[in-house]
Amino acid sequence: MPIEWIYGLIGGALIGIAGAIFLLLNGRIMGASGILGSLADGTAGRQAGENIAFIAGLIAVPGALALLLGPVETNITPQLWVLITAGLLVGIGTRLANGCTSGHGVCGISRLSLRGIMATVFYILAGGVTVVLFKHILGVI
Repeated sequence: MPIEWIYGLIGGALIGIAGAIFLLLNGRIMGASGILGSLADGTAGRQAGENIAFIAGLIAVPGALALLLGPVETNITPQLWVLITAGLLVGIGTRLANGCTSGHGVCGISRLSLRGIMATVFYILAGGVTVVLFKHILGVI
């Protein structure tokens, strides 16, 4: 039996728990793009240190796990321009939607937020259309 689905289940549970703890302790939604955006535009104020620690954890924990557990096989494209373009488009999309998958998908849906539910529906649809277009029609990824 493949074990990969268990990794997704554990990861999803950890993100959900982290979102609940963040909301309970801070009274704010755990939206990574909003946290990063507040650092970038200077609106973090008193919470800048906490936001830096959060972003550092998003980077350091996967890095530490990679060192501890070894490399993970992925299906990521080796084409650097595709990765850069995808990252920029995701960044633009999160700013336009005022949130990302952690803010809308995890925290918004769990709070039954209509805005979070609608944003999630649209970014899942956009992701599906993107895969069909770039993988199956254009053959870029």
